[in-house]
Amino acid sequence: MNWTRPGDLRKTVQRLWDKGALLTALAGGESLFPKRLPLKGPTSTELTQNFDEVRRWIAQLDRQAKHYRIVWRHVNHRVLGANDLPDEIWIDTLDDALAFIDRRREAERFIELVAVTEARMPDLRPWLRKRPMRALALADDWSLLLDIVAWMRGHPRPGLYLRQVDILGVHSKFIEGHRSVLMELFDLVLPEDAVDREAGGVSGFCRRYGFVDKPVRVRFRILDDALAVFPTGTNQDIAVTHGTFAGLDLPVDTVFITENEINFLAFPRAARSMVVFGAGYGFDMFARARWLQDRRLFYWGDIDTHGFAILDQLRNHFPHARSFLMDRDTLMAHKSLWGREPRQEIRDLPRLDPEEQALYDDLRYNRLGEQLRFEQERVGFDWVRDRVADLTGIPSCSS
Repeated sequence: MNWTRPGDLRKTVQRLWDKGALLTALAGGESLFPKRLPLKGPTSTELTQNFDEVRRWIAQLDRQAKHYRIVWRHVNHRVLGANDLPDEIWIDTLDDALAFIDRRREAERFIELVAVTEARMPDLRPWLRKRPMRALALADDWSLLLDIVAWMRGHPRPGLYLRQVDILGVHSKFIEGHRSVLMELFDLVLPEDAVDREAGGVSGFCRRYGFVDKPVRVRFRILDDALAVFPTGTNQDIAVTHGTFAGLDLPVDTVFITENEINFLAFPRAARSMVVFGAGYGFDMFARARWLQDRRLFYWGDIDTHGFAILDQLRNHFPHARSFLMDRDTLMAHKSLWGREPRQEIRDLPRLDPEEQALYDDLRYNRLGEQLRFEQERVGFDWVRDRVADLTGIPSCSS
C-alpha cells in the first residue's frame, strides 16, 4: 500500500536538512517548527478491505513516534465501528528533527561556526543563513577563511600577488583553492569601491579585488625575415605579456591568428606578416592592441560550429577581421579528413558574412553530415601555402 511510513517521514526531514532549512534558524533565520509533515493514509475502501494491514501501518507509525507527534482522528466506520486513525504528523522542535535523522552533532558544529563568526565577523551572518551546508562543509577551514576576510577588510585592493599575502598559517594555494567562497564573503564585507563588479568568476578573482594577476602572454612569430625582432637569424617564436603586445605596433601589414600550435609553428613565411597563437574564446587580451585595428586581420579556426562562434566573438573586438581557410572550397577539398564535432553550437551568430553564415547554417543544421567537423590542422600544407601567397605575396620570403 502507498501509505506514508516512518521511513518516508525520515526522508522528508532529511530533504529539509540537505537544503539547509534546518540549520537556517541557528544562524538567526526563521524557524520551521512546529512543522506538519505530509501524511497519506488509507481510504475508506482500503480501510474496509485491508483492515489488518491498516492496523500494522498504525502500529508502525505509533511505535516509532519518538521524534514526531501523531494527531489522531476518531472514525465511526459503518462496517468496522469506531477507530482512531493517524490524521496529522508534526515535528514540534528543531531538536526533534535533528534527532530523527541523527544530525545533532553536525548541528552543534554549525552552532560553533555561528558563534565564532558572531565574535569575529558578524557581517557574514547572512551568508551562514543562506549557505549553511556550504559552511558546514568548510568547518575545518572556517577560521582560516575568517582570517583572510579580516586581512582583506584591512587591506582593500592590496595591489599584491596572492603569494605575497602574509597571513599566519595561510598559503596562497589555500586562497586560490577557495576563491569561489571567498568571493561571496568578500562581497559582503568590502566597501563598494573595493570591488570591481565587472570582473566575475574565479578567473576574475584578482581583478575583482585588486590583486596583481599573473600576466597573460601572447605568443607570435614574424613571418618576414626582413622584419625580425631580434637579429639572430633564427625562426623566432616570441611570447610577451599582453600589455607589452598591446604597445608593440609591429611593422606588419597582415596578422594571422590560428588556434592550433602546430599550424602556428609551421605557418609559411609571408611578406610583411605575422602569426599569433590564438586563445580560443578569449580575445579580450587582444582588445588593447589598438594597432591591430589598422592591420589586415585573418582568423584561422576549425570548420565547425564552434570555429565560427570564435570568429564571431573575435569580430566583437575587430569587426574587420576575415576568416582564413574556413570556406566551403577548403572543406570540400578535404572531405576524406572530416570528423565529428562532439557538441555543436546552435545559436545565431550575427557577425558572420553571408558566405560564412551559409556554411555555418549547413553545419549547425547537419545538412552536410551529422555533426560535421574539419579540424584546421588537417588542411594540406600546400593548400595553406598557396592561400597565404594569394593574400600576402611571398617573393622575398619564400621557404
